[in-house]
Amino acid sequence: MIDVEKPVWLLDVDGVLNTVRPGWGGPPKRALVWSGADNTSYLLRWGPALIDRIRALEAAEKVEIRWCTTWCPEAHRLERLWRLPELGRALHADPMPRGSDCWPLKQQAARAVLAEEGRRLIWTDDDALPPPGPQREELTARGRALLIAPKPLRGLQPADLDLIEKFAEGRRMPTHRVAGKHRHTVD
Repeated sequence: MIDVEKPVWLLDVDGVLNTVRPGWGGPPKRALVWSGADNTSYLLRWGPALIDRIRALEAAEKVEIRWCTTWCPEAHRLERLWRLPELGRALHADPMPRGSDCWPLKQQAARAVLAEEGRRLIWTDDDALPPPGPQREELTARGRALLIAPKPLRGLQPADLDLIEKFAEGRRMPTHRVAGKHRHTVD
């Protein structure tokens, strides 16, 4: 077991929570969410059981969730939709860059978490995680980070939340996802 200091969970939205086929044992919920930044409404789809598990982890104070998404400036809309408390924001750019232009900001947010004394990192993002190589090794050194890149059409799945819960309990976990399945061992 490692130090069980509450990890910081950097949580992306599109491709992680908002997905085309979220699964989770039932039909997805849907809602239009207004974006003042884009002057349009976006259709969001999510698995209610996923949001319930995230809400439970946050309420039990097992993780500190920080939004790490282009939705950060308007995350209050998501919090209201999903009945989440006000969560921290990891990104503060104005205007917020979109797509791959935002990836360096997200990676900087991950490094900032690991720079906090004794903090561990959970980062769930469908496209901004660095590929295997030096940048990923830097983030995952010493077993202080769990990185999960879900399939964008499916988003986070029950097995992903199981890993997050184990990591939050202080277990060392793998830091990569291969071919849609986690390779992991528990120390």
